[in-house]
Amino acid sequence: MYKILIVEDDLTIASTLSSHLQKWNYETIAAEDFKNITELFVKEAPHLVLLDIVLPFFNGFHWCQEIRRLSSVPIIFLSSLDDNMNIVMAMNMGGDEFITKPFDLNVVTAKVQAVLRRTYSFGNVSNVIEYHGAVLNLNDASLTFKEKRTELTKNEFKIFQMLLEHVGKIVSRDEIIERLWESDEFIDDNTLTVNVARLRKRLEEIGMEQIIRTKKGIGYMVEL
Repeated sequence: MYKILIVEDDLTIASTLSSHLQKWNYETIAAEDFKNITELFVKEAPHLVLLDIVLPFFNGFHWCQEIRRLSSVPIIFLSSLDDNMNIVMAMNMGGDEFITKPFDLNVVTAKVQAVLRRTYSFGNVSNVIEYHGAVLNLNDASLTFKEKRTELTKNEFKIFQMLLEHVGKIVSRDEIIERLWESDEFIDDNTLTVNVARLRKRLEEIGMEQIIRTKKGIGYMVEL
C-alpha cells in the first residue's frame, strides 16, 4: 500500500483529501505540526507528498527543499497561487506536479496515480528503508536520522542495507561478504571487519550508537 503525506493547513481540505484517497486504498498521514515537517517525513517515509505552498511558519517551497535534501520521493504541489512564477518555482524547487485550487478530487487521484506509476513501476514500492526514525535512501546511499544526514560509501551502504533488510535476524559474515563480492570487488574477512567498524563510526556521528550488534563467530544484526 502506498503511503501519502498531506501537508495542508486547511483542515477541511486535508480531511477531504485523506478520506478520498483512502477510498482508493492509499494510506494517508495529514501533518498537524507545521514546524516539523521534515521530522514527520523521516518518521513516516511516505511514497508521495501532497504539499501546499502557503503554510504556517515556513512555506511549501522551504519544505520541498528540505525533503529534497533527504529523498527523491515525488512531491505534488497543491495551491491557489497558480500564476506562472509560483508554478515555475515549484518545479524548480523539485516538485513533480502542480494542482491548482480549487481542484476536482478525481483530478488529484489521477495525478497521484500517474506520478506513483512513473516513480515506482520499475522497482520496489519504496525507495527508502526506515528504522526507528532513521531513513536509508536506496537511490543515493544517504542516511538521515533526526535531521542529521550522512552519505555512506558503497560498502557501508551495502552492509547497512542488508542488516536493515533482516532486522531482528543475524546476518552471517559470509552472507555479507558474498553481497559485497557481487560488485566485483573482493572483500576478505579482515576487510569486512574494517568496513563494519567504519560504518559504526559513521552511524555514531549522526547519533545512532550501538545499532549494530556483533554475534561473535557468526555475524552481525540490527535488533528490533
